[in-house]
Amino acid sequence: MHELVKGGNVGLAALSDDTGSVIVSLSWSSATGDGDADVSVLLLGAGGKVRSDADFFFYNNPAAADGSVQLLGKAPASNGSEDRISLDLTAIPPDVERIVVAASQYGGACFGDLDDLRVTLSDRTGEPLLGFSADGAADERAFVFGELYRRSGEWKFRAVGQGYGSGLAGLATDFGIEVDQGEETEGGEARAATATETVPAPAPAPALAARTAPALPLPAPAGHLAPTAPPKRPSRPRTAKKKVTLPRTTGKSLAENDFWREARLFPAPLLKSDREREMRATSVLLSVMSQVPEFGRRLTAAFGAPAGRMQTFVEVSLPFGDAPRRPDGVIRVERAGKLWTALVETKTNGNPLKSGQVQDYMDIAARRGYEAVVTLSNDVALEGSPLVDVKIDGRRKHKVALWHLSWAEVAHQAHMLIRHEGVCNAAHAWLLHELLHYLQHENSGCHGFQNMGPAWVPVRNGIDTETLVQGDRRAVEVVESWERLIRQVCLRLGGALGQKVLPVQRAKRGTDPCSRRAALADRLCEDGRLSAELRVDGAPGVITITADLRTGKLRTSVDVPVPDHGYPLSWAKRLVRRLAGAPADLHVETLVEGRRGPRGTLERLRPEPAGILPADGARITGFRLSLFKSMGSTRGNAESGFIRSVDEAVDRFHAGVVAHLAQPA
Repeated sequence: MHELVKGGNVGLAALSDDTGSVIVSLSWSSATGDGDADVSVLLLGAGGKVRSDADFFFYNNPAAADGSVQLLGKAPASNGSEDRISLDLTAIPPDVERIVVAASQYGGACFGDLDDLRVTLSDRTGEPLLGFSADGAADERAFVFGELYRRSGEWKFRAVGQGYGSGLAGLATDFGIEVDQGEETEGGEARAATATETVPAPAPAPALAARTAPALPLPAPAGHLAPTAPPKRPSRPRTAKKKVTLPRTTGKSLAENDFWREARLFPAPLLKSDREREMRATSVLLSVMSQVPEFGRRLTAAFGAPAGRMQTFVEVSLPFGDAPRRPDGVIRVERAGKLWTALVETKTNGNPLKSGQVQDYMDIAARRGYEAVVTLSNDVALEGSPLVDVKIDGRRKHKVALWHLSWAEVAHQAHMLIRHEGVCNAAHAWLLHELLHYLQHENSGCHGFQNMGPAWVPVRNGIDTETLVQGDRRAVEVVESWERLIRQVCLRLGGALGQKVLPVQRAKRGTDPCSRRAALADRLCEDGRLSAELRVDGAPGVITITADLRTGKLRTSVDVPVPDHGYPLSWAKRLVRRLAGAPADLHVETLVEGRRGPRGTLERLRPEPAGILPADGARITGFRLSLFKSMGSTRGNAESGFIRSVDEAVDRFHAGVVAHLAQPA
């Protein structure tokens, strides 16, 4: 990978023969685990200005109609998360000379609070081509990481690393976007209107409305400043059309009794074999992808597919040696007369992918000039731990990308569209609802990660008998299963809330994922605990999950910081008021510098909040709120299983504790 320094540039053609479609990844880390920023992209014409406000892509305007730009959102990475952008350079209008890639922070946060600021550019297969690490960020609230620009008919990349103390408003103004400065949130950032709002207008252009800051001193959810018309002029039209979402509660049933079963578009009860499940699941998913453009594009954009007309096929016979091969499905996308093709291999019911089978499809794709092979199963892919081992022939000029998709990710994207973000019409929303109902049916075999693996029971027994020693490979397998489970918990919770939920991984940039997991496995052998952290938009802090395999207890907790001003008794009373609807067995601990502080249950503190304050007047830094639960003993997702107990613990903690902290006292 080519490394750039600030101000350096390089032509993409010098790095790869295939740079028509690229993925730009922005990443950063935070010592506290709660640092975050939002990416934005600007298309600039002659003179270094946007051609119109529609050239500004951000949180509320995430994709171009022609598919040239699409914000793909955040994805877990080895040291935290990265925000990805798909750029189809062949679709960029010819009068666009530069593409600026930036990010902004909200509230009073600045980029000096974040570490390891970095931009990486990869080709459509996901292979990194270049990288740039930006140093020296201080009080900037907006930051330009880099830009792509045309030179003599070729696209080049320049490492910029320039910050704006004036935030997104200053950055947007510099590039020709009019910003309404009349109303600002805390920290000076105007906030964006939701994507579901609409105003009739004669011409398309994204509009951003300012919002006042919340009354509580809690982190505001990520949002963006957006261009609006100056005061005393009519408000700018909004490009985002009103989207259709489904209500969370259905109307009263017309059935005579509870034994009547509602007719479903995709029935699942009669499936009897794994083969039937695989065929039905593949056909159901691919048909909905082709009929619901928002859904199909969302799944395929991450694989480097262009935006275009999509058709899907099942059980296609392709010649291969003496006997043809039949992949479970084929996805084809046409744009400007060119075809993008991916072969699909599906597994359900926890069945593993077969390396030999996937290798055959990779060879077929390479020989026929196809772009990708997509595997789909209940498992969750981890960086540095591939689900299947395949060999790539480096002598072939045509590269085939191997991508993995879990059924949990499919369900997450469907849930986000029909419950939160919306689709263009009611029929599409209903189709997604039927797909989601099928995936969640107990007989579909598409329930996501559901088994901690064969090493789970031996590792638990080894911890109980104190015979598990560091370096045991089985402990690493349990750590990998734990990481997969946590990522699935994030997908499920994020889909339910309509918010970003990501695992926090505190590791230095460049740390090998396998080495990191080996260190966690050694810690498991030593103290018998598995721990993970989740960052939820709107939560007052990082949610910690700890599974103590020695005691059989699950602990979910969050640290709530105290305000910069006021009195300890006022803080304690306000906390108790905000937790009025929380479970009585909630454990509250006062965080005191240098030692452990007082602690007690919420039931004991409600009549007398002063009981949580240190008697010697020591300085309080915050309060730790925790719930405890017995964890399941079996490795699977049965009623008594470990996976289900983790799901229930996280759901109860968020609904019973975190949700109350987001409400006014």
